[in-house]
Amino acid sequence: MSEVLPTGPSRIVETRFARAVAWAIGPRGLRSQTALRREVEGKVVVITGASFGVGEATARWFAAAGARVVIAARSMDRLLEVAEEINAAGGDAYPYRLDLTDEQSVTEFAAAVRYDLGEVDVLIHNAGKSLRRSIHLSYDRPKDIAATSGANYLGPMRLTLALLPGMRARGSGHIVNVSTVGVMFPNAPKWGFYLSSKLAFDWWMRAVGMEARADGVTLTTFYGGLLHTRMSAPSRWMRVLPGQTPQDAARVLAKAVVRKPRTMTPLYGFPSAVFATVFRLPLEVLMERIFRNLGDTEASLSRLRQPSVEPKFTITAGDDQAEVSTNAR
Repeated sequence: MSEVLPTGPSRIVETRFARAVAWAIGPRGLRSQTALRREVEGKVVVITGASFGVGEATARWFAAAGARVVIAARSMDRLLEVAEEINAAGGDAYPYRLDLTDEQSVTEFAAAVRYDLGEVDVLIHNAGKSLRRSIHLSYDRPKDIAATSGANYLGPMRLTLALLPGMRARGSGHIVNVSTVGVMFPNAPKWGFYLSSKLAFDWWMRAVGMEARADGVTLTTFYGGLLHTRMSAPSRWMRVLPGQTPQDAARVLAKAVVRKPRTMTPLYGFPSAVFATVFRLPLEVLMERIFRNLGDTEASLSRLRQPSVEPKFTITAGDDQAEVSTNAR
């Protein structure tokens, strides 16, 4: 038996065995909304990348638990649809446009939320830009740098700097960083832009957490394994691997807010990090040989047919969507 999980134009097919493996590997989420309601009822929860996938599912779960959910993304039309559905179901959702690659957009977003709703209680960094592309295909694409660094590192950093002072002043708050277990794996060709930006924000956010905890602000990093979303769908081989659905991930994020662990990761996360460090050199040689025989995605190769001079970059992270990818976000 198998089930089809809709994720836009591409569909993910999972067997019951794959679902069982994904549950066993973890991390496992919150079972009911009772504990979540006690934690977030009436509180302001900001979720980036909330127009689709994990962000949308998380917004629905938190709103059902009584949170005042701020859903942020670049696609305002889609956000309005999600907000309308949440509010019609008795929730409390507020859509705001947010372009994480635009410094002014981040500043205006933070100011608007604080003015309209007050200080933020929970910030969930869910938005992200995933990219798997051979380096020679990025020679004439400066937008690859802007896309990944803006969405995965600089944008979330700016948003944290805008909202963290209010949390520290009140002596409470929780931040969840949706990272990727890929930063614990051996380094991999073609993933340089994506993994370096995710690792940079992970490193920065952990340092911030060490300072902020003294003022009552806690931090959880969720090193997501394979998530069956619009981001991972373009990589066909990922569709049959054990992974979590957006709803599974939403429950994990709920558990992060309720129990506030420092990290949440699949069982293989930290062992992989140790293995990748101890055997770094032989693994790099092995990875080079493996990836030498693997091609690029159709999305990456299609760029070869486009002019090398491109318009100013406007693609952002707010849609929980990317050209190609993995997720591990």
